[in-house]
Amino acid sequence: MVGKSIGHNGCELHFFLRERMIETHRLIERRGMIDQVGNTPLIRLERVTAHLPTAVEVFGKAEWHNPSGSVKDRAAAEILRQALDAGNLANGRTLLDSSSGNMGIAYATLGAALGVSIRLVVPGNINPIRKQLLQALGVELTISDPLEGSDGARELAAELAAQHPERYFYADQYSNPANWLAHYRTTGPEIVRDTEGGLSHFVAGLGTTGTLMGTGRWIKEQIPNASIVGFQPNSPLNGLEGLKHLPTSRVPEIYDPSLPDEILEISTEQAHAMARRLAREEGLLVGASAAAAAVAALEVAERLSAGTVVALFPDSGLKYLDEPFWRQL
Repeated sequence: MVGKSIGHNGCELHFFLRERMIETHRLIERRGMIDQVGNTPLIRLERVTAHLPTAVEVFGKAEWHNPSGSVKDRAAAEILRQALDAGNLANGRTLLDSSSGNMGIAYATLGAALGVSIRLVVPGNINPIRKQLLQALGVELTISDPLEGSDGARELAAELAAQHPERYFYADQYSNPANWLAHYRTTGPEIVRDTEGGLSHFVAGLGTTGTLMGTGRWIKEQIPNASIVGFQPNSPLNGLEGLKHLPTSRVPEIYDPSLPDEILEISTEQAHAMARRLAREEGLLVGASAAAAAVAALEVAERLSAGTVVALFPDSGLKYLDEPFWRQL
């Protein structure tokens, strides 16, 4: 009946095409924020690497240049894109996930830009500033048991999704292939391009593991001899937010243990000391996980006579200035 009516005078067809064009333009406009994700700079470390051979270079990939200030914009953008394209957020459905850190802020920032409602399950010990930030961006928060940490928040999010499948699209960053695919499509190609194919080692921390998995897969395809180095806290009790001690944690489903060539263990104390050094010697104010990446990268670089090491720096130190380690000498 619709086809017959359209064929009669074309008015309905014109109206339909006009509405689709308007909606397409709206979608493009809304995705403007997402289009700003990625293409972050590589910053060469100079003073903290002065003891290395001149043929060894160490770079940090400065992910705080993303719209919400962290590497998590990449995964959040890919998850949102795929969910929108698949219609998983149609009819007012809300994106649901668990996070107490940068992923939540990324969802909140990009979700607000896209007009997508976000609900997050966060542990009860979430940093008050982050909680205020999420609320300012319009996120609905559900508080989980602080003693159960990120794993407990994830379990509660899964329960909510199972109870109300019509209301929520459960993104589950730990098992969602879009997490690692974001880095396969963006982070890896950027690093290979910006090092002009001369990369010898890539270093990234293990949290959801998406960064290492996606970036590492791309790098291995393009530069088979490059080494993929992961790192994790050296203890389940640590101050390296966003990172997991995999031997004592629920291992993310997207993690492939055969991909990393090596896994290093970094202490909280090493990371805090390096954060202070990077700020005072390089002018780089970074978070503890980025500082831990620098520690791991230097550990790798100190074994080399020549090479190019790139460490991914997830975010800046601005969200962590209330941490006491900054005041230590």
